[in-house]
Amino acid sequence: MKKIFIILILLLNFFTSVSAETKRIISGDENAKITIIAYESLTCSHCASFHADVYPQLKKEYIDTGLAKIEFRHFPLDIAAFNASKIAQCKNDQGLEILESLYSNQHAWVKGSTVEDINNNLKIFLKQKGFKVDFEKCVNNKEIEDFVLNDRIEGAKNFKINATPTIIINNEKFEKSLNYKNLKKSLEKLI
Repeated sequence: MKKIFIILILLLNFFTSVSAETKRIISGDENAKITIIAYESLTCSHCASFHADVYPQLKKEYIDTGLAKIEFRHFPLDIAAFNASKIAQCKNDQGLEILESLYSNQHAWVKGSTVEDINNNLKIFLKQKGFKVDFEKCVNNKEIEDFVLNDRIEGAKNFKINATPTIIINNEKFEKSLNYKNLKKSLEKLI
């Protein structure tokens, strides 16, 4: 399964076209002085911890105040994360809400012994949370699939990303331990 995923990524490297209709999941003012890019995988427990422990403070002090924006980019580490990324990306008008819900409730849907089990749990979770998503249409949408995989390819190529979460601040890879204190020190230097 892992080999198929890697081959798929390599093949899609040659076919990188994204429509203007597929939009990034962004929180904050588009014109903010500081751009934070978070490369994440929706099945990554460290990414869920970032959303629980770091992101709320970051949002309150930098994003909601207009000092920074954060772009959530996809770096799926497995097929289940790949499918979840496609679901979050599929609903441009609800992408951020879906993304935040998937991280804060990761324990509710990332369970099972097969991708099919996890997909089924994801479907149930989305329905329980009231998200109106055509699951099959979203996971089989070639444009969204390319968009998600291109995020991963660009992250690996441009920033040498090999783990999640990885934070980029104004095009520079954040190399320190990912906690709010360290992140704040780096952001304060840019204000």
